Amino acid sequence: MDIEIMKPNERNYTYSQSQQISMQTGLIGHMRADFGSSGNEFWHNWDDFRKDLNTEEFKVDFDDVMSEMRSPEGGILRDRATLSKYCYSHYEASFGKDSLGNEREFGVHVNTDKYAYMMRLNPNKGEYNLYCYCYRKDWLDRHLDKAENGIRFIDSSYNELFRIPDGEKIIITTRDGELIEPTCRYIDEYHLEVGNNLFHICEFAERMEQNGNTYEPISIPLPDKCYSTLPSSGEIVVINKNEKGFRLYTHQFGDWDKNREMCNQMNKNLGVSKRQEAAMLAGSMLGWNVKAANPKNYDADGNPVKPKHKSKNYER
Repeated sequence: MDIEIMKPNERNYTYSQSQQISMQTGLIGHMRADFGSSGNEFWHNWDDFRKDLNTEEFKVDFDDVMSEMRSPEGGILRDRATLSKYCYSHYEASFGKDSLGNEREFGVHVNTDKYAYMMRLNPNKGEYNLYCYCYRKDWLDRHLDKAENGIRFIDSSYNELFRIPDGEKIIITTRDGELIEPTCRYIDEYHLEVGNNLFHICEFAERMEQNGNTYEPISIPLPDKCYSTLPSSGEIVVINKNEKGFRLYTHQFGDWDKNREMCNQMNKNLGVSKRQEAAMLAGSMLGWNVKAANPKNYDADGNPVKPKHKSKNYER
């Protein structure tokens, strides 16, 4: 039995999923456990998801895995002290730091011939020290393989706009300028979850357009190059990413509106949004490490916004 460090794209599967994802991945159920007040106990309970997959074959396999993990000879779940030593000597397994800067959760998985055991570890006293989600290995592997292609976002004409990794967020800017940042999950090439809601990708695009909302990745990259107009003179300038300052564009109309129209068209040809343009202009003038050089700090029209950092689920 091999214990492997969990990859970042596998960490979502150590938490409860929607009914749709749980069915697709062959989730059997999950166990949670803690080592008690002494650190040497092992209190645990089991929650079934699919009784039809909780076969005698699975039960034998699961018992073998847990016996090995609890073994006095090197089992990382022998007690809380052993678990803690394992976690803090394998920082590559960390899920990242919490709001207080602490490493709290770590991920490993164990594969057998037919089953995958995705384990979320927490060595802290007073909390559940283990969540183990159990899957049919072939179903989970198939889903993970397809999810590697990312979640596809389109417009209502089926033109692909962008893709994001499974489990990442998008920014929805409502008609009123409110920012909503829902987590998105991959279902298949034509379906996704946005917050708690399941959509066909075209249905989501149509609903956004009907409501006057825009949407884009929460991590918006800066383009290599863009055009902008100087607030002081209206002249068109050329900006290169990570370069201090800018240079004047060779052709100027001498008219602010015409310069702005030309700038918009050239950026559109490059695929540069107004949000990206505003961040590029700020970066060239103020430095590339300031907040103003991040496109997420602007709305779809390139105006500065104060993010509300709402984590609520997007509702239809």
